[in-house]
Amino acid sequence: MTSMATGREKATASAARGGGTGPRPAARRAIVGRLSWGLADQAVCSMTNFAVGIHVARSLGLTAFGVFSLAWVTYGVVLGVSRGLATDPLVVRFSGVPEAAWREAVARSSGTALGVGAVFGAVFLVVGPVLGGSVGAAFGCLGVVLPALLLQDAWRYSFSAAGTGRKAFVNDLLAGLALIPAMVVAARLSTGDSVAAYVLAWGAAAAVAAGYGWFQSGVRPRLTGARAWLREHRDLGYRYLVENVGVSGASQLRAYGLGAIVGVGAVGVVRGAELLLGPFLAVLMGLSLVTVAEAARVLRRAPHRLGRFCLLLGGAQAAAALLWGAALLLVPDRVGAFVLGGVWSGASDLIVPATLGVAGAGLGTGAAAGLRALGAARRSMPAQLFASACYVIGGLGGAALAGTSGSAWGVATATVCGSAVWWLHLRSALRERALNPLSEVRTS
Repeated sequence: MTSMATGREKATASAARGGGTGPRPAARRAIVGRLSWGLADQAVCSMTNFAVGIHVARSLGLTAFGVFSLAWVTYGVVLGVSRGLATDPLVVRFSGVPEAAWREAVARSSGTALGVGAVFGAVFLVVGPVLGGSVGAAFGCLGVVLPALLLQDAWRYSFSAAGTGRKAFVNDLLAGLALIPAMVVAARLSTGDSVAAYVLAWGAAAAVAAGYGWFQSGVRPRLTGARAWLREHRDLGYRYLVENVGVSGASQLRAYGLGAIVGVGAVGVVRGAELLLGPFLAVLMGLSLVTVAEAARVLRRAPHRLGRFCLLLGGAQAAAALLWGAALLLVPDRVGAFVLGGVWSGASDLIVPATLGVAGAGLGTGAAAGLRALGAARRSMPAQLFASACYVIGGLGGAALAGTSGSAWGVATATVCGSAVWWLHLRSALRERALNPLSEVRTS
């Protein structure tokens, strides 16, 4: 064991001096290639989410769009559960491992995601009729499509862990293409302000992509392996579950609270502003699809470069969000009204605080990726809980003081504060790593 550790130290030192076994330019090209496919995949996700939101906003109006947004943020909570238990541990511990180990891990991980979808889907099928009305119908339909939505997401993370981002891109592109006829059918079946048909269309497109992901991977999701997966990765899984639910749960609490304080229409206005920043929100929501896996590779090959990698990642996202927000301020009202319909009027007033909030979150996700790669769930969990608490307090406190606009500014302030805490925890984790260089993330 001592000789093996010594060998790892020598290899790390050799890589730091630039004398590793492989040429550094080739390694950099490989990183750029993986990141490029990851960014392309996120671009497809962004455009798909944007198209769904725009179509529903224009077709149903502000109040019904608010109902759809409630179903959307609720799905986000369940997605956080699935990622925390199933795919986050997969990306941290099985990125760049031999194919046999990857296939075994993916079978159990995807089975876990499918199981989470089945459990929550059953809950929503019971809750939907109890709620009644358009909200109840939307939640009931969400219960039907949840397993397909979560399985499709699991394939994306599985391909990222294997370094085959091209497959994730193709999978999401197929989902986007399948969504076009599904939405056309939904528009014809939808009556009045019902959003149920649109939820089913969204899930049907995900089902097509989930089936194709199974074909691409050649791995059958193993529901019976879920219990073993949860047991073996409980040190990360349950903490990541808390983190992810903290993120999505905070969004859900803010949406429900905003609807209670200001009205359901306000939820639609906030969602409209988020749609305008859709490309960057999609990247942030699916950040670990690319960056955690890449940060884990950086950690294994050149640990001293991890901090710089995370800073460049977060800084680039924050700068890009600010530039996009500045461009949105130049959009003429007639163009915005054409895109968002009646939602544009209120959403356009929130561009500045929404942009600052996304920029702050983008900066923080750089640090979050580093903590995930380090497997430092002991540090990342309190950082996420603090950021989520700030989000809820800022969003609802601002709503109580100044309505929808106050909620947006409260969230922007909270996001910047949360980002600072993420970076403080990453700095401490890197110092601990420097003091104990033999520590490493378990990969089996």
